Amino acid sequence: MNTRTSTNGLIGRFVQSLPTEVDSRVRGLSIASLVGQVILIGTGGAVRLTSSGLGCPTWPRCTSDSLVNTPEMGIHGIIEFGNRTLTFVLALIALLMLVALWRIRRERKDLFLLSLGLLASIPAQAIIGGITVLSQLNPWVVGLHFLVSMALVIFAMLLVNRAYGRTGHFMTRALAPLPGAAAPVTAATAFFAALAVVLGVIVTGAGPHAGDANAPRNNLDWDLVSHFHAVPAYLVTAGVLVSVVLAFRGGIRGPFRTGALILLFVTLLQATIGFIQYYNGIPALLVGSHMVVGALLMAAATNLADIGRWSPKA
Repeated sequence: MNTRTSTNGLIGRFVQSLPTEVDSRVRGLSIASLVGQVILIGTGGAVRLTSSGLGCPTWPRCTSDSLVNTPEMGIHGIIEFGNRTLTFVLALIALLMLVALWRIRRERKDLFLLSLGLLASIPAQAIIGGITVLSQLNPWVVGLHFLVSMALVIFAMLLVNRAYGRTGHFMTRALAPLPGAAAPVTAATAFFAALAVVLGVIVTGAGPHAGDANAPRNNLDWDLVSHFHAVPAYLVTAGVLVSVVLAFRGGIRGPFRTGALILLFVTLLQATIGFIQYYNGIPALLVGSHMVVGALLMAAATNLADIGRWSPKA
């Protein structure tokens, strides 16, 4: 047996071992993708809040002579390079997801295309991160970097729902019928959550946490923009309260009620962190917490809107 035949046989056995239906491997990778995207936002926040934005002062190398951080760069180099490394981990997860879906790529185009989109977006995100460094942490580029991460959280949440058969054309169990108002209310809630994130990015660009002592700011009035940012946050709270009322008054159980309660909890937690940081000089730890919980809120709002969209009307 020659080497080529042996290699082809090994590849064939590997392909045969891949899932022929959505199984625990596919579901586990979808969860890993969502968790990884949230962690990336957390580590990105750590880069900014520890003034490590230029810990690796150039891109794609960490320094002009090294691909990785050097001991002389200290903790800032470790934090910045660690954040860069996580991008490769997310790319690997997305690639493994595509491989796992290979034998069912035609039957489950929804999962395959979402996974392909996540994989394709990661290099784009890395390039934006590089421009962020090369532009010396321009606040608008930094903001775009964060918004792309939030968009990836949304896609990853949809991937989880499809992988678990909660929504989409391949639902494994029927959703409870919902009042006609549920779908538009949950969609509007998710929209206002996204708008709050966008305005939050502008607030951050006007605030003191630039990622480096010499990084520019967007020169907007931080206090004024903060109040604009609060408006869609209030609307998110109103939307989730309406969703909870619809769930309980209609006696609706299952994913919709659970999703509404999760979103309510995350919304109240995010609002609490936001108020405390506003009235206490926006300390770095609370700002970082606000970013991570913001990612969880975006995921929860996406989940509820997705359920609202695919549920039949009562």
